[in-house]
Amino acid sequence: MRVGVPSEIKTNEHRVGLTPTAVREYAARGHSVMVQAGAGAGAGFTDEDYRKAGASIAPDAAAVFSGSDMIVKVKEPQKVEWEMLREDQILYTYLHLAPDPEQTQGLLASKCAAIAYETVTDARGGLPLLAPMSEVAGRIAVFSAAETLLKHNGGMGLLFCGVPGVAPARVLVLGGGVVGLNAARMAMGLGAEVVVLERSIPRMAYIDEVTGGRVITRYSSIGAIDEEIVKADVVIGAVLVPGASAPKLVKREHLAKMKPGSVLVDVAIDQGGCFETSRPTTHEDPTYVIDGVVHYCVANMPGAAPRTSSEALNNATLPFGLALADHGLDALKKDPHLARGLNVLKGQITYPAVAQALGLEWSDPFGVWAHG
Repeated sequence: MRVGVPSEIKTNEHRVGLTPTAVREYAARGHSVMVQAGAGAGAGFTDEDYRKAGASIAPDAAAVFSGSDMIVKVKEPQKVEWEMLREDQILYTYLHLAPDPEQTQGLLASKCAAIAYETVTDARGGLPLLAPMSEVAGRIAVFSAAETLLKHNGGMGLLFCGVPGVAPARVLVLGGGVVGLNAARMAMGLGAEVVVLERSIPRMAYIDEVTGGRVITRYSSIGAIDEEIVKADVVIGAVLVPGASAPKLVKREHLAKMKPGSVLVDVAIDQGGCFETSRPTTHEDPTYVIDGVVHYCVANMPGAAPRTSSEALNNATLPFGLALADHGLDALKKDPHLARGLNVLKGQITYPAVAQALGLEWSDPFGVWAHG
């Protein structure tokens, strides 16, 4: 198969769809890989690194899209990119379609097969291609919160870790999944007081075990949120409903009860955000203030650490990507977990939560194949 890797063009996005190490694996299986010139530069990979791994270098994105059967990216395609997609082409990347009707319509019009990293599953019911970026995002969220708390960044002027005789920041984490656990452990390690709200009792027991009881866990409820929000210096939103829009757990009226200069970090912003007042921001301009509360809602937090993020992402995506390259869309028929990643096929939405979120019709992918 001809595999293409274009440069990421979303603002401040420096990750790359395939690392040279991954390219070498594709080449060893007999696939040809075309990488856009400079695509890996932001993550520290040169064009020569890709040549040595067996890739050819394309002068621009148009050449990559026109000369490839499968496009491997990191972030969702932008308008100029989805307009270059074509029928019978596979797109393999993060999509986050539920809060993005424009992108969804663009992919439907292209009639490509769009496979979303964030909805591929594993035998344990986890999301293995989302997990590595969730780990990175959870940790970066804490660093970002600590920096934003400083006065010159708009925060209340609180030192995250405190000093002897002065209390550290109190951090409220909404959700105890991969993002939430990584955020909690990082915040705990930096000396903060940490509370995690979670609805899974076994998950709370696990968090308690791995943190040695140093993180407070509470069952997540409307009442618990109301009680904890007023105590928090930092709130990290880490809730996820696979493929669907994130629930709005923090309402506008909550802000008036929060401490002036406190910080909200919305890691769920790719899925529409879990705070009612969230809107996407960038690393260039990461924050804004509503009712005295600083919002940090960068939509590609792992993009701040592109080398680490690209390598971690490729470790997870490579086996599925190789299966797609080896077998095409038949790989989805062989692997039900990979099939869960299929969001769009032949102009139809094939992931139920996306269809529900956008008020569109859902089509069984096997029915689409049968009539395709």
